[in-house]
Amino acid sequence: MKNSVPQAASLLLEKLMLLVHIRPLPAGSGGETPPPAPGYYDTSCFKRGDLLEVPRTLFIHFGIYLGENRVAHLMPDILPAITSDRRQIQQVVTNKRLILGVIARTASVRVDTVEDFAYGGSILVNHMDRLFEDQVLGGEEAARRAEKLVGTTAYSLLWNNCEHFVTYCRYGAPVSFQTDKFCETVKMIIRDQRSVIASVLVGLASIVCLGLAPSTTLPTIFIPFFLWMAG
Repeated sequence: MKNSVPQAASLLLEKLMLLVHIRPLPAGSGGETPPPAPGYYDTSCFKRGDLLEVPRTLFIHFGIYLGENRVAHLMPDILPAITSDRRQIQQVVTNKRLILGVIARTASVRVDTVEDFAYGGSILVNHMDRLFEDQVLGGEEAARRAEKLVGTTAYSLLWNNCEHFVTYCRYGAPVSFQTDKFCETVKMIIRDQRSVIASVLVGLASIVCLGLAPSTTLPTIFIPFFLWMAG
């Protein structure tokens, strides 16, 4: 019971931050946006073990370059939990698979082409090295760590996301700066008495995302959640 509130908040944050991976669909299209054709990116400047970043609308997706146009990256995915068919699993992760993976807290460290990994976004290379200085591991060590982790894994926005994966591989310690920054921002909004509307919206979002019963009263939801966020 002691950990129920942080766990509920964690689930809420995971669902609110699905935009980290969800890809926009083209207007009038009922299917997934096709990835760029092979050769869309110039990989000649990439080295084995490089940390690749792809800025999305709100957040950043991360991967480790393995060489030969291959990138290892962690993505929420429900399919590894229900089938062992590697051909199905290796297909590009759709939004439906991703959302169900977040709900089930299941992910996989998978190897995709640079095109499938970046999905048309711009790529930054080793941009985080400046934050770790002497902690940067050799490129071969980073790549080997990534390769050893390929396969099904648990998923958590707060404790095991794509940024945790790459920082462990390249710097030896799993951390997520963007998750920390997001949590601190939410705490500041909750603590600021002038942000009552924002607090109410977060509370309403928790009702929708967590699927609480209609009979649950607002104080029952808001009080423990806000106390935890203000802690």
